[in-house]
Amino acid sequence: MAYCKSCGTEIAENAEFCAKCGTRNNAPVAGKNKTSMGLDENVAGALCYVLGFITGIVFLIMEKDNKFVKFHAVQSIATFLPVMVIGWIITSILWSTPMMWWLAGIISMLISLVELILWLVLMMKAYQGEKFKLPIVGDIAEKQSEK
Repeated sequence: MAYCKSCGTEIAENAEFCAKCGTRNNAPVAGKNKTSMGLDENVAGALCYVLGFITGIVFLIMEKDNKFVKFHAVQSIATFLPVMVIGWIITSILWSTPMMWWLAGIISMLISLVELILWLVLMMKAYQGEKFKLPIVGDIAEKQSEK
């Protein structure tokens, strides 16, 4: 029996990912797992986040076979599109309300900070070959990437 290098959970020898934390088991040397576009899958996974949901859509359309890349493409779309739309709605409402423009500015900065942190963490985890699942959207991405 093997153990997950990240969380220590016992996993099957041939398991690609740890069932508990999603870490890749015995990650291949970079360059071994290529996508249909010729990119290493960890690079393609990280690129899914570069321009937020836009690159997520591009990779979802272009990469049909690689589940790792599909997972990160769907998670990118399911994370950054709603955050952007919700941010626009909240900011628009507050900007149009008299004397609330200062609150709109603060909320806009906080949303941008959260987006930046998510963007960096998700790109880094994908580049490391990790199937890092966010709450709620990670489950959606996992279901969609299995199709």
